Amino acid sequence: MDVIGVIPARYSSTRFEGKVLVDIAGKPMLQHVWERAKESSLLDELVIATDDERIMRAVSEFGAKAVMTARGHASGTDRIVEVVNPIDVKVIINIQGDEPLVHPTMIDSVARTLLADTSLHMATIIRKIDNEEELRDPNVVKVVTDKNNFALYFSRATIPYRGHSQEVKSITYYKHIGLYGYTKDFLFTYRNLPASSLEKIERLEQLRVLENGYRIKVVETKFDTISVDTPEDIAKIAEYLKRGKPDA
Repeated sequence: MDVIGVIPARYSSTRFEGKVLVDIAGKPMLQHVWERAKESSLLDELVIATDDERIMRAVSEFGAKAVMTARGHASGTDRIVEVVNPIDVKVIINIQGDEPLVHPTMIDSVARTLLADTSLHMATIIRKIDNEEELRDPNVVKVVTDKNNFALYFSRATIPYRGHSQEVKSITYYKHIGLYGYTKDFLFTYRNLPASSLEKIERLEQLRVLENGYRIKVVETKFDTISVDTPEDIAKIAEYLKRGKPDA
């Protein structure tokens, strides 16, 4: 198997309990994620990984494949490791269960990048920030990259710093969209890396990779998403879908 997509889904969430099952336009949020991911042309298999019976029941109702995992996992990455451990697969795509507007081309772009270059271990998605609200929002993670499109740093702060030089007008800011791809070997390496100081400060798990000397390839997309972090975000997505806004 070349590519498997895994959607880790837990019911308990510090800021918004049960958000993966919250209703959006008549469907649980998790179903929106799964339906969009199913449109990917490169996924050989798509699995929802959970430790909660309520999620298992909901998943069975909309016909997705799900795996019940152990309850003690500290992160979605650990949950994915349990699912893919017995599977012979080259690339694993971690699809966030709180991204109901994820576009299938994002999944395909990350998978294609890793399949095409075997020297890469990990890849993710970025998009240009086009409004000031996102730039100021700490829930929107910003990223800076090198000239070869590898991530230099991720932060909840506005990076690069907007100083007073003339260069500030030419700065393009990018946000990180939390969809990750890994080779199977690197996923197990990643899982065993010690938590880093920068990761703890920013509360961004991907900084563990950079701080331990590994690289993350970034792929730009023109498509946008709205990540669900608070109940207020549900209203934004419902309005987006109600308007029938195109994925552009």
